[in-house]
Amino acid sequence: MSFFKKIFNLSAKEGTNELQSQEENLSIDEVFVHNFVAKGGMFLYCLNKTELTTTLNDILKENNWSQISLLNNSLSSFFKNKEVNFVEEFDENIPVFSVCEYLISDNGGILFSSNQLKSTKLSEMPQNFIVYATTSQMVKSMGQALTGIKKRYKENLPTNISAIKNYAVNKNEDNLLNLGNTNSKNLYLLLLEDL
Repeated sequence: MSFFKKIFNLSAKEGTNELQSQEENLSIDEVFVHNFVAKGGMFLYCLNKTELTTTLNDILKENNWSQISLLNNSLSSFFKNKEVNFVEEFDENIPVFSVCEYLISDNGGILFSSNQLKSTKLSEMPQNFIVYATTSQMVKSMGQALTGIKKRYKENLPTNISAIKNYAVNKNEDNLLNLGNTNSKNLYLLLLEDL
C-alpha cells in the first residue's frame, strides 16, 4: 500500500483504539504526517526541488502574499518569479519562510533553534509560516531531536530551541494551560524527499 493511501485510510477509519494499534505499525514519517495534519498543519509532499518551487509559488498565489520574510537567504533560490518581495522585518501580515532542525513524529511538532530564529521567540513571529524540510530530518521523539542537535553542533550548541506543536491558530483561547503559549502558527510544511 502506498504512503498516501495508508495516511488517508487512517483518517477515514473510526475508533481510537484501532487507530492507536495501527500507529504502532506505521513508520515515523507516516506517524508524523498523521499527527501534523490532525493538529491542523498543511502538509505538502514534494518529490523534487522543481515540484517544491511550484508548490511554494502556488501557496503564495492562493493566499495573495506578495511579500515574504526569509529566515535563511539561501531559500530565495526557490522563488521562480520576481513578483515576491523579500522583507527583513517581521510583520503580522507577511508570512515567514524557514528551514527547521527536526520534524518530531510522535507529536507532529517542528523544532527550531537560533540557527533559524536567531534571538526572536516563536511567539513574536508572524502567524503564517512556510517551512521547508526534508524526510531525513524526521525523528521519533523530542529526545532524539535534542540528541541530534547536541551531536551536530558539538562545539557551538544553538540556543532558542523551541517547537511549534499546534497549527490551529485561535486567538480567543482562554485555556489556562495555553496561557502565554502563543506558538500556534498557520503552517505549511513543504517536505522534500531526500532518502
